[in-house]
Amino acid sequence: MATATTEEHAAQRTVRVGLAWALLGVLLFSFSLPLTKVAVGGFSPYQTAMGRAVIAGVLAGALLLIRRVPFPAGVHLKPIVFTMVGAVFGWPILLALALERTTSAHAAVIAAFMPLTTALIAVLRTGERVPRQFWWAASLGTAALVAFALSRGGAEGGDLVADLLVVGAVLFSSTCYVLGAEVTRHMPGWQVISWVVVLALPITVPASIAIAVLTSGQYDPTATEWAALIGLGVSSMYLGFFAWYRGLAMAGTAYGGQVQQLQALLTLVWSAWFLGEPVTPGTILTAVVVVACVVWAQRSRTSPTVAPEE
Repeated sequence: MATATTEEHAAQRTVRVGLAWALLGVLLFSFSLPLTKVAVGGFSPYQTAMGRAVIAGVLAGALLLIRRVPFPAGVHLKPIVFTMVGAVFGWPILLALALERTTSAHAAVIAAFMPLTTALIAVLRTGERVPRQFWWAASLGTAALVAFALSRGGAEGGDLVADLLVVGAVLFSSTCYVLGAEVTRHMPGWQVISWVVVLALPITVPASIAIAVLTSGQYDPTATEWAALIGLGVSSMYLGFFAWYRGLAMAGTAYGGQVQQLQALLTLVWSAWFLGEPVTPGTILTAVVVVACVVWAQRSRTSPTVAPEE
């Protein structure tokens, strides 16, 4: 009996530590929108996207060399490349373009739908059967986002083009989450994100140089905007995935994944605190509704998700 109790306590402690790691990952991810909003003030949207990937790729390359990590097996290259398309190009570029037209607080509300979108893509990809409550939650959350998008403008700071760009960014990010998670069953999560950004370097480095030449004289980034770009590369593009994948591995995807629901609310806090952006009652209400729908949908899932191995 004592042995069983000790094992239960150890398991509970592992889950708590895992949730703490997942929360740290979400905390780092939550700075992505406000940091991007700052960065696009001094860099073009494309330079912001390429620059953050180059920074992450250089760090990842050094770490892979130091740890002498072997090149991924051929069977894993395809999902890694598709993950790269979403994480390195789709999400950052579309998000940066959107944040030229809207506030990070506005974009955060639409991006709050990402966990549910990720779950939907996973269901479609794996054929997993989900209860009716899941679809009710998805429908209600979608309706809330459509209503918010239609009421854009004014203090909310959005327009239809920006809304569509954020939706596209969310779809790219959700897809790369699903594909990346599949690879983490075979290698540690930090290696997956490392190879994603390293394999992108032959594209991101020349693209970054070309964009810098083409936009020479059009932008004059300040120290703050440089700091925002570096912060994106180090935290949102790289280190955030370290904590996130470790948390999922320790707490389990079903439990650890719930922490991501806090990301939208954290982003709203940073947008108001650091950028002075207006966070209206409508923004907050929509964020709460979306987060509640995502939690409802996740809890309605009957089949547990296998946590990625570290």
